[in-house]
Amino acid sequence: MPNFAIVDSHVHLYDVERFRYGWLDAVPKLKRTSLLADFDAARGKVEVDKIVFAEVAIDPGLHLAEAAFIQGLADRDARLCGMVAHAPLEKGAAIEADLVALKQHRSLRGIRRLIETERDPSICLAPAFIEAVKLLPRHGLTFDICVKHWGLVYGIELARRCPETTFILDHIGKPDIRHRLREPWWGQIREMAALPNVVCKVSGVITEADHAHWQKDEVKPYIAHVIEAFGFDRVMYGSDWTVSSLTHPYPVFVELLDEVVAGASEADRRKLYRDTAIRIYRLDE
Repeated sequence: MPNFAIVDSHVHLYDVERFRYGWLDAVPKLKRTSLLADFDAARGKVEVDKIVFAEVAIDPGLHLAEAAFIQGLADRDARLCGMVAHAPLEKGAAIEADLVALKQHRSLRGIRRLIETERDPSICLAPAFIEAVKLLPRHGLTFDICVKHWGLVYGIELARRCPETTFILDHIGKPDIRHRLREPWWGQIREMAALPNVVCKVSGVITEADHAHWQKDEVKPYIAHVIEAFGFDRVMYGSDWTVSSLTHPYPVFVELLDEVVAGASEADRRKLYRDTAIRIYRLDE
C-alpha cells in the first residue's frame, strides 16, 4: 500500500433516485446510489486526497444536469477536484454550445464520449466526431478514450488525427484478459504509446478478466506492459469504482498494482499514483 495519499483518476458517482442510467438495469449489483460517503467506505485504508469523476453513461440528454450535480458534490468536498463529463461529440462543431455550458463548472477537466458501447467503433473517425475532438484544446479539455481491445485501432487513428488534443486511454484499452489474448492489443499499445499526445489510465483492469476466477498472475503482465510502453511519466492510477466492485474490493487493485511496481523508485511510484493525474488533469489549479 502506498505510504502517501493517492489520486484516484477514475471514480463513478451517481444518484439513481435523481437520474436515469439505463445500463444499470442489466447490472443490479451496481444499481444503487453511490456517492462520496460510499466511496470512502469502499476505499478502506487507502488514503485518497484527490478524485476525478468519470461520466457514468447517463441517459441521453442528461449530461449537462449530471455535470451540474457533480459540481455540487465538488463544492462540498474539495477532494473532488476533477470532472470528465460526457458530451455528444458526434454533433461536430455544434458541440461548442455544450462545451461552453459545461465549462461553467470549475471542476471540468475533460470530456468522454463512450466508444466501447458502439457496434461500430469507427464512429470516432467520422468527420464530425474528429471536428469536435479538435475543439477540446481550445477549451483546455482532454479526451478520455474508452474502447474495447478490438476498437483500439480506431482510438489510435483518432489520436493521430488530433495531435493537439491530449488523450487519456481508459482501462489500458480493455484487453481480453478473460481469454488471455495479447495480440493485437499488445502491439497496438506500443503504437498508442508512440503518440506523444496520449497517456494511459491504469484502471478497470481486473474487470476485463474472468469476474469469478481471475488470478493476479494473469492480470499483472498486461499492467506491466502498459507501464513499460508508456513509462511512468504517462501512466496514472484509477480505480474505476463502482464498476470495479463487480470483481474486487477497492484495496485489492492497489495491492496488486503495488506488486507490479515493487521495484520502481519512490519518484516513479508517485508519478503513477499522483503526479501524472495531477499534471494531465490540472488538479492543482
